[in-house]
Amino acid sequence: MKLLLFNHFLLFFGIIYSHNNYAQTDDDLIEYQSLFNANMQEGVSCYRIPAIVTAPNGDLIAAIDERVPSCGDLKFSRDINIVIRRSSDGGKSWSEIETIVDYPLGQSASDPSMIVDQVTDEIFLFYNYMDLDKEKDIYYLQFIKSRDNGVSWTAPIDITSLISKPEWHHDFKFITSGRGIQTHSGKLLHTMVNLEHGLHLFESNDHGKTWSLIDTPIEPANESKVIELADGTWMINSRIEGQGLRYVHTSSDQGITWTSRPDSTLVDPGCNASIIRYTSVKDGAGFNRLIFSNPNSSQDRENMTVRISYDEGVSWSPGKTIFKGSSAYSSLCVLANGDIGLFFEKDNYQDNVFVRFSLEWLTDGQDKY
Repeated sequence: MKLLLFNHFLLFFGIIYSHNNYAQTDDDLIEYQSLFNANMQEGVSCYRIPAIVTAPNGDLIAAIDERVPSCGDLKFSRDINIVIRRSSDGGKSWSEIETIVDYPLGQSASDPSMIVDQVTDEIFLFYNYMDLDKEKDIYYLQFIKSRDNGVSWTAPIDITSLISKPEWHHDFKFITSGRGIQTHSGKLLHTMVNLEHGLHLFESNDHGKTWSLIDTPIEPANESKVIELADGTWMINSRIEGQGLRYVHTSSDQGITWTSRPDSTLVDPGCNASIIRYTSVKDGAGFNRLIFSNPNSSQDRENMTVRISYDEGVSWSPGKTIFKGSSAYSSLCVLANGDIGLFFEKDNYQDNVFVRFSLEWLTDGQDKY
């Protein structure tokens, strides 16, 4: 039976991979749920930089920048907070907006990202910090942690000295928004960009008690996501500028050395994207599956698209369009029932919406969870 299913998948994906790169569109997609919209929130210029994870108890946690005086990035705004909303019913309904990182005026926090530790049931939420009044243009790297599925959070913890270098003090550096991962060994792994010295990984081998830099620069790479492949290889999927596509970097020696290649399949305008593991044979699933989302355009931030890979990112389906219009940063998650959740920026950063869909919908009925 497994052999027949496998042959069926080879036939199906052999067909769709031969098609052009234009994604399919489904006008009957579940409605967009607006989670953060500045037009609906008095005194907020915009919400930007979405991140979403599924907590250990199955709740969804959606985090984002609340940019108060302007939509400017960290070094341009004296008041950016990190806010969240939570859902306990798979994204059907959401809590009110809750502020979890809020410094005094003149200090800002930006670019949330999360890692869920499946061993300790803790959630780490990382962000970048700046004191614009006292240390303009100096980036600090921090996190807070939740032990109760995002209901409460610890005080901020600064790890700049652990995952950066003293000579990088004045560099433009930042933890990539969205999410990091936990490997099968239990290691926590995340990406940090230094625009002068390349992308780097940082890690924790003791469930977040201590952190360290993996001192190997990875280029070309801007905002990036790391995942672990079925054979233990680390793969980074990177935003780069001006080439209209993504770059892929792989390491089989825990980040000591890397092999890099452009991926012309993944058209990209130079934008943060999302890649997650959906299922793994190692965890008992029938297939290895990866899911990827980004604006599927070589020049403009538009045409938000989701793709699936059954061969560990070597090739991808043409994908399905989630939203044809203006769309930018995105963050994927897997819901407790196996559905896929996508939280993304829409309509020129005016709206940040959540959609959910099934594996069956994504594959036009060819695959089920």
